[in-house]
Amino acid sequence: MLEKQQKRVKRHKKIRARIKGTKTVPRLSVFRSNKHIYAQLIDDEKGKILITAKDNDVKKKAEKTVIAREIGKLIAEKALEKKIKKIIFDRGGFKYHGRVKALAEGAREGGLQF
Repeated sequence: MLEKQQKRVKRHKKIRARIKGTKTVPRLSVFRSNKHIYAQLIDDEKGKILITAKDNDVKKKAEKTVIAREIGKLIAEKALEKKIKKIIFDRGGFKYHGRVKALAEGAREGGLQF
């Protein structure tokens, strides 16, 4: 179990070395645990979190992938209110499938470009 987590952290560090978010083009960071999923828009220049969304914000009982898609739409809606249309996607070392993919697709459906 620990080895699997260490591999994810290693992948995440490699990804983070290549991408940086700014105020105009923030980084959409995704964290997934067994029960929950979280998304944040981050300005790496100032080290500030601009927008957050988590599964508790969605008042819906459904499958985890459906809730992840709703979180993507929710964070896109909040970003568009702050006039943010373009982002950089940071999957956090997780494989791009399942809930992470659903969140990204939901953000795209909501109007974000990446």
